[in-house]
Amino acid sequence: MSGKPLQGSDRMHELVHALLRTLSRGELVQTVAYVALSLGSALAGALAAVLLVPLVQPTHPLPFDGGIFAAHGSFEVQAGMFAAASVSFALLRWLAARLSARLLGQYGMHLRRSVHARLIDVPLVSLADSSSAEIANVLTYNVEIIVQGFAALQQLLVVGITSAVSLAFAFWVSPPLMLTTPLLIALGWMASRMYGREQAAVSRQSVADLTRLFWHSEDFPRRLRHVRSFEREGAEKASHGEVSARLCHSYRRQLELIASGRLVLELIGAAGIAGVFVLAHHWHGIDQASLIAVCLLLGRLLPYLVSTRQSFQQLRSAAPAFELWQRYMQLTDASLSAAASPVAPSGGAMHIEHMRLKPPPAGLDVDELVLAPGEITLISGDSGIGKSSLVDVLAGMMAPELFVAHINGRPMGFDEYRDRVRRGAYVSQNVRPWQRSVRECLLWAAPDATDPMLQSALTDVGLDKRLAVSSDGLDTSLNSSSSRLSGGELQRLMLAQVILRQPFLALLDEATSALDAASEIAVLSAMKRRLPATILIVVSHRSGVAEIADQHLIIGNDLVTTVAETVERRHATAESASRKHVVL
Repeated sequence: MSGKPLQGSDRMHELVHALLRTLSRGELVQTVAYVALSLGSALAGALAAVLLVPLVQPTHPLPFDGGIFAAHGSFEVQAGMFAAASVSFALLRWLAARLSARLLGQYGMHLRRSVHARLIDVPLVSLADSSSAEIANVLTYNVEIIVQGFAALQQLLVVGITSAVSLAFAFWVSPPLMLTTPLLIALGWMASRMYGREQAAVSRQSVADLTRLFWHSEDFPRRLRHVRSFEREGAEKASHGEVSARLCHSYRRQLELIASGRLVLELIGAAGIAGVFVLAHHWHGIDQASLIAVCLLLGRLLPYLVSTRQSFQQLRSAAPAFELWQRYMQLTDASLSAAASPVAPSGGAMHIEHMRLKPPPAGLDVDELVLAPGEITLISGDSGIGKSSLVDVLAGMMAPELFVAHINGRPMGFDEYRDRVRRGAYVSQNVRPWQRSVRECLLWAAPDATDPMLQSALTDVGLDKRLAVSSDGLDTSLNSSSSRLSGGELQRLMLAQVILRQPFLALLDEATSALDAASEIAVLSAMKRRLPATILIVVSHRSGVAEIADQHLIIGNDLVTTVAETVERRHATAESASRKHVVL
């Protein structure tokens, strides 16, 4: 797939080729079938136009009258042939339209699935410069624009086939009259290229402005509270209104360009047909029947002249949207996310002797970090200092620059570490459930869980009493205003997912920030109790979490890390040593 930008009508052929390359084999077969049906429809329509001549002018048979066109002395037979051709034309066009609808639906589904799958698999660093609004746009409205462009391409195929067939029939009927065809084609081609660069610029601006609107609309309830608290309603309306005004201008200008192009093509069509009449009047040897046939055939093209310009505009509009889709499809799959046979996690602790990662730009070094099942590791430090990057590496989702570790007395590379933590659970502060109900949210994490298991997990995180007062219980809606959960309750729900998942490694990146201090300690203690085989890593700014943590990793402002055992681990170590002493 080409990485070069697509700009205007001078690159239209590149856009067409790029669109066709995105078709699957099945879609290519359907496209060929669509072209065949369109060709059959064009032939039947042209034949119907020709067969109409003897019905309009019975005393003027066509110059090639004979064979299938012979009247056999029966006006009724001629009428029947015309009706048969017209019915065939209608049926073939109907079948082509149905196939086109099926193909467009499948094509849109294919584009969405492909780009979503690529986004799921790409490395996290590849999305560092992408806004959530742009990603939402490329997954939703952007694909609609591309599908509209593909529909326009289909329409242009029909126009091309119909034009070729109609002109071929017209030449068959009267070669002299078709001497005007090159001039008409040249004028039509020039009209189709008019306003191309402006259309491309308008389309690009529309894609950028739609992304801005997605940004304005993202997480709107929370944004609204922020706006109102700052008394910035007017500024927000003005900002949104500015983007809306640009979209209004783009939409208006697109329609104006379509209307202008349509006017030019209609004028060319009217002048062309009038010119044919004038030529036939002054050119001796052209009979009236041939003139009628040619005008009927050329008249069939007038509706297509109106739609052709619009199809070109839609195809140009698809160019920037397709560029955006291509950009995300060209992201390299993450080797860290590649399917692999996971290593069966052992009960031993993983000892990271030294690890270096970026960002932050200056680099972050971590030494002597022990990750043991059943223990809590607290990570703290100022905002923006590298905690999330560290968590990404510990989750196996981002590779560090340097990684030296061992397990059970033998060296362990990052690939093995990543495979060991593959059965994980990562919950961050800003992730909110996107499922429709509590049950659906929990079953997403553990599809085979029973209702008692779901209820038990909710009890562990302290959400059981909240759902007990709801008549819907586990089927409580997450979106309904009457049953909507608070921010803290949503975090509890996400933590219940972790318990049901029973991961080898659980990373909670400020996932308890919406809870009060006492509730945070209670929930984390319950999780530690329920997940004895899980390594728990908690990012939190609250010092109280250190009371239940087994070790505390502190990132200083100078990017120097300190790993210290907490009281709980020291007590556990002392008790273990005491038991060994008694046995000895």
